[in-house]
Amino acid sequence: MPDPSSRPLSPHLQVWKWSLTMLLSILHRTTGVALSVGTLALVWWLLAAVGGAGTYDHFLSVVQSWPGQLALFGWTVALYYHLCSGIRHLLMDTGRLLTIKSSDQAGHMIFLTTLALTLVTWAYLKEWM
Repeated sequence: MPDPSSRPLSPHLQVWKWSLTMLLSILHRTTGVALSVGTLALVWWLLAAVGGAGTYDHFLSVVQSWPGQLALFGWTVALYYHLCSGIRHLLMDTGRLLTIKSSDQAGHMIFLTTLALTLVTWAYLKEWM
């Protein structure tokens, strides 16, 4: 049996120099988890609608409070970021965006598109309400 101390160590985040692609990857995974948690709010919304006027009014009071609005805003950011990052992954699967320069450009585009889509969505929602 080989000596365990002679085996190479897996590189850790402390070893690597941070790059935009590392940040994009970590944020893609994080937003995936946030979307899973945020989906519970959608389930709560549906259950509140079925539960009657009192239950739905309680749901609205929570969602319309500033912490509720902040959570919904964060969920919107996560939704658009994850969507844009997923499209980037699909493009990478076709052999595009594989150079450092094109990957970094796509990363900047993801952030800008996420911001634009989030702000347009919330501007529309505020106008609609």
